Amino acid sequence: MSVFEGFRFRRVSSPIHRLDPRVKFFYVCVLFVVAMLFNSLIPLIVALVIQIPFVWLAGVRREWVRSLRGAWLFALFIFLFNFLAIYFYEEFPNPPSPGLLEYSLAMMLRFFVMVECFSLFFLTTSPDRLSLALEQSHVPYELCFAFTTAIRFVPVLAEEARTIMDAQKARGLELERGNFLKRIRNYLPILVPLIVSAIRRSLELAEAMESRAWGATKRRTNLYELRLGRGDYLLFLMSLGMLALAIYAWLYVPIPPITRLLH
Repeated sequence: MSVFEGFRFRRVSSPIHRLDPRVKFFYVCVLFVVAMLFNSLIPLIVALVIQIPFVWLAGVRREWVRSLRGAWLFALFIFLFNFLAIYFYEEFPNPPSPGLLEYSLAMMLRFFVMVECFSLFFLTTSPDRLSLALEQSHVPYELCFAFTTAIRFVPVLAEEARTIMDAQKARGLELERGNFLKRIRNYLPILVPLIVSAIRRSLELAEAMESRAWGATKRRTNLYELRLGRGDYLLFLMSLGMLALAIYAWLYVPIPPITRLLH
């Protein structure tokens, strides 16, 4: 559940928190594109390392590292899947070549880059500012509300799942015993109360929306309005330059494998 902690907003006074959500989302999309363009280790390592100054300035190092730690299981699955699939279904030499290992590591690192750039975005962007940014981008308010509500409730449900797990373990439930099917059955006493709690929360939310006459008027007004500042323009230009450099390197610069550089 620690991976969900990396997507919960942390209210910190920092230059990164004060940036416009639209510009931060553009920066995240650029990192996402960079991660998809390359399948070698060197540019993916650069894409991961380039986030560290932003994490340091935002003051969310602990939560960012926690989400990195929580994504290890999925990353390991991606590594093993790519390694075994290519090794058994392609004509690779025996023993496996360093190129196969590097490619599998690159796929794992690509997943880390994608997870951590979105983690940085959600850690430093409040749901209120994100909803306001979506509205000012002319996204229908119903979609804005549904999206921001999901962002608010996913970490809450993850925390509640952890509480239920601790309560069931205290009652003698052993989650790690038995074979694979038995472990899945062991999680049923956790899923049932979690689903009931989610339904109860949705009903409470629906009653709160009705009591506030949600949807009574089509034309909405906001107390605040987002405006781009100097830091927003700087981040936008930096992201644009990074995107142009990545596309140029992808088209014209042959990136050598890291195994060749080590020899």
